[in-house]
Amino acid sequence: MENIYKPPKQKWFGQAFDSIFILVLVYASLMAPLLLDSDDEVINPDNLSVQVSPTWEALNVNAVEQQQWEKLGFDAEKAAELINKRFDYTIEPISLIVTALFIIGYFFFMLKVSKKQYLEVIAEKFGSSSQD
Repeated sequence: MENIYKPPKQKWFGQAFDSIFILVLVYASLMAPLLLDSDDEVINPDNLSVQVSPTWEALNVNAVEQQQWEKLGFDAEKAAELINKRFDYTIEPISLIVTALFIIGYFFFMLKVSKKQYLEVIAEKFGSSSQD
């Protein structure tokens, strides 16, 4: 009868560390945008003008959209702040490169570790491998 393969058991400390590490990474990735967000808007003197109370027509909002905004508790003036606010989707090259290098490095690290573990499993199951 064949021996049933039993993988090596991970110790409690390793499992706890892995769980806490992933939890910290998730928490940090969710908190980073909030902590790094700067609400200080740069005021351009060329764009200064007299503030006019916006209307639904000036905001290009049709009657159905207007009803939905009002159901949410927004009047034309409050909705104008959200409608006219443009999101900044600029990509910073340095951050992009650092992120790409990190992901690529992690990929190669995982390949190396996976190969090592795969060879260990093969060695345990079928005996020594000649591909070392």
